[in-house]
Amino acid sequence: MKLQRRTPEAQGVSSGGILAFVEAVEAAGLGLHSLMLLRHGHVVAEGWWAPYRPELPHVLYSLSKSFASTAAGLAIAEGHFTLDDTVISFFPDDLPETVRENLAAMRVRDLLAMATGHLEDATGATVTVPDGNWPRAFLALPVEKTPGTHFVYNSAATYMVAAIVEKTTGEGLLSYLTPRLLAPLGIVGAHWDTCPRGVAVGGWGLHIRTEDIAQFGQLYLEKGRNLLPPGWVEEATRKHINNGDNPDNDWNQGYGFQFWRCRHGAYRGDGAFGQYCIVFPEQDAVLAMTSGTDDMQGILNQVWSHLLPALSGEGGTAPNLEARLANLALPQPMGAASAPVAVSVSGRTFHFPKNELGLESLTAVFDDDGSAQLTLADSRGTHTLTTGEGTTTFALDHLAWRAEHPVVGVGAWTDPQTYTLKLSYIETPFTPTVTLRFADDTVTVDLRGKMGFGPSERPVVVGQ
Repeated sequence: MKLQRRTPEAQGVSSGGILAFVEAVEAAGLGLHSLMLLRHGHVVAEGWWAPYRPELPHVLYSLSKSFASTAAGLAIAEGHFTLDDTVISFFPDDLPETVRENLAAMRVRDLLAMATGHLEDATGATVTVPDGNWPRAFLALPVEKTPGTHFVYNSAATYMVAAIVEKTTGEGLLSYLTPRLLAPLGIVGAHWDTCPRGVAVGGWGLHIRTEDIAQFGQLYLEKGRNLLPPGWVEEATRKHINNGDNPDNDWNQGYGFQFWRCRHGAYRGDGAFGQYCIVFPEQDAVLAMTSGTDDMQGILNQVWSHLLPALSGEGGTAPNLEARLANLALPQPMGAASAPVAVSVSGRTFHFPKNELGLESLTAVFDDDGSAQLTLADSRGTHTLTTGEGTTTFALDHLAWRAEHPVVGVGAWTDPQTYTLKLSYIETPFTPTVTLRFADDTVTVDLRGKMGFGPSERPVVVGQ
């Protein structure tokens, strides 16, 4: 289904309120990469912060869970299993020697509601087993609480949902979803990461475009149209279990079947670092966003402060909104195109002692226009990054959950001895900054910014 474009005011939305939201998230440094706002089924605002672009997929992290839940709803409607089937019934060859009462009582609905009975997230213990048998590892863990009574966010539970769908349908999760959901919505080129045994990980790892997220949200807003089973949207998005009591926290409003309840009558799927699909049933609206932030509540606070009133027409008009959205860009290093030290260090190779970055050597070739070619050697081999308008694939060890990702690099000499390089891994949330300081036949490498779930700052390393 092709989404139609309309002006905000044509759909009763304040363009001034949308602009206020954009300016607020930029002022707060919340790191949005894209947004698409739908009202009455029409796109009324959309924008991508360059170098992110509309045709590029973006990894969804846990927003993937809402798609896995949808696959479960479709499979249930087709009679492959039920919400009340026990989890152990699907994995007779992977059961522990003793199946205790709580494990035996765990049902599909408990997996979907993050109410498995575990006291801690089972994901780490599930995905790190040497033999790669994630179902066996999951089922071996102690289940301390009665399933259905206790909320613990648990990505491994979603993996088990994916494994059940694949086992009962005989198809991979993407293969199963493509004719039933993705193709009818016009979603093409989707990728879903898999476990060592080839099962879609379910709870994370789906890669699709911003408009695909918006299409998915619109489908849920329209109660599934003729694609989803009758009643599934209501069942999946209602509160199944309590997950906290802070009225100002959007992670404490209740949890459905892989959907979060929100304040203000909304619900959402979301993923780490700010991947969002927010559905506003009362306002007949959908908001899709991708980003790279640690402050996910901060983004939602700006949604409630600016976009929610805008959906009621509050906030005035902004004739420059369309131009503003067309020229969004991430902050880039500001400085000179070249520096005297560039001539003396260009083409030289610097070697590093053993370090946390795994960096062994660095060779930098600088051009007068501020572009550069960096060749780095680490424990996995040699990697070359060319800055400028082109896009290359590049990886460092701490970014390599898959070997390489497309990256755009923009650099400038921010002082006479310092070359600052902004890297945008444009299919991920990550936009780290690498600072190279040259002095006395040495280079100091300082790496900062989000590079995964680890720290935002890494130890500074010095090469000679």
